Amino acid sequence: MAQELTLQVDGRARTIEIDDPAMPLLYALRDELGLINPRFGCGLGQCGACTVHVDGHSVRSCVTPVRSVEGKKITTLAGVGTPEKPHPIQKAWIEEQVNQCAYCINGWLMTAVELFDRNPHPTDAQISAAFAPLICRCGTHAAAVRAVKRAAQSV
Repeated sequence: MAQELTLQVDGRARTIEIDDPAMPLLYALRDELGLINPRFGCGLGQCGACTVHVDGHSVRSCVTPVRSVEGKKITTLAGVGTPEKPHPIQKAWIEEQVNQCAYCINGWLMTAVELFDRNPHPTDAQISAAFAPLICRCGTHAAAVRAVKRAAQSV
């Protein structure tokens, strides 16, 4: 039997119907709400492509049951900044030309935004620790680190 569920996504209340309360948040965001930023990567919470923020913390939406985030603030990459006023991490990402294939970039950006919002002047070790669980097959790691450092210099 379908259940109605209201999610707070990118500052808007969005109501969906779900048949399975264990359905991953990623499926609700992509399939039910049509959002394209969190991506399906490994489906095991290991690569980070599906990363979103729930109440300001990075979570892997592919392994987070949608029912568990009801009433919490969900932020996708689309809710981080705007073209007119990008988040400092987004601005630095563009200036450093980090993207290559960009498949995993959602996870890298969302992780960097959480790190920056908690600590606008992270050390190299803190940046490395934040990025350690992420997977990128294009090799943009060094550019991502440079972008976080650039953003830190901007504040």
